[in-house]
Amino acid sequence: MIQVFADWLVYSVFGLEEKSHLGSAVNFFFYDSIKILILLFLISSLMGIINAYFPIDKLRNYLSKHKLYGLEYLLASLFGAVTPFCSCSSVPLFIGFVKGGIPLGVTFSFLITSPLVNEVAVAMFLGTFGLRITLIYVLSGIILGVIGGYVLGKFKLDNLLTPWVKNIEASSNLETAKWEGEKTPFLKRLPTIIHDSWGIVKGVLLYVLIGIGIGAAMHGFVPEGFFEHYMSNTNWFAVPASVILGVPMYANAAGVIPIIEVFVAKGVPIGTALAFMMAVVGLSLPEATMLKKVMTWKLIGIFFGTVSFFIIILGYFFNWVL
Repeated sequence: MIQVFADWLVYSVFGLEEKSHLGSAVNFFFYDSIKILILLFLISSLMGIINAYFPIDKLRNYLSKHKLYGLEYLLASLFGAVTPFCSCSSVPLFIGFVKGGIPLGVTFSFLITSPLVNEVAVAMFLGTFGLRITLIYVLSGIILGVIGGYVLGKFKLDNLLTPWVKNIEASSNLETAKWEGEKTPFLKRLPTIIHDSWGIVKGVLLYVLIGIGIGAAMHGFVPEGFFEHYMSNTNWFAVPASVILGVPMYANAAGVIPIIEVFVAKGVPIGTALAFMMAVVGLSLPEATMLKKVMTWKLIGIFFGTVSFFIIILGYFFNWVL
């Protein structure tokens, strides 16, 4: 239905040639924009319903008070998956975790997963790559958070936190719940959930359109085989090179997934493309600057290096199984 509308709009209304570079690019832009924004709104609404009934603030308090024999890494990673943050906007909540006494490794599990897996990424992955690859990506992002947080926790890195963290008294930066879950009927919550979901869509709309616009230009005008030549399976260094190139960049899932779609369409192995995306979305120089408030540069380097290593491993794994 969406493709039919996009074809009608671009080729009949706008009068562009179907096989031209411009026609192909404009068609890609309208089709992906409509599809992704609809999915984003629907999944944001679903996550709003889940968050309304799931006491996130209680999970944070529970993690700080109980010994869970490793399960806390999984819970923190799942918490990261249901919080709609990019790598920079998840840093303030990470700081609140550290100040609240949650073990450093557990907070790293949250920080790793939060920008990688959220309703924006899930909605766009579903619309771009389908259910199978979306599930693999989501599970991989959660597992990466669990393993990365566990490994970093074993390094005993608390001495590399800044004096600001060590001396400040514990406090909570989380917002209080808007309602008591068991007292407010669902129909009364629904308008707020829809309003918040629309707010999420508006908040990432510019990133979505810019990302799809770049992807559309690449889709219509970049020659076939251009990316495949430099990022193919025959180049053993393609995955680590993609991660190294991705780390200095900064974008959220809304901006980079349309570009990854074009990478794959142009012949780049999906593992290499996803490794590039994970590096762009999960690690960035602005994030490193914000983390300097709570970490020394040595700890930031260890964090970035460890996560980059696991992303490279995942990239090779994706190329092997997909």
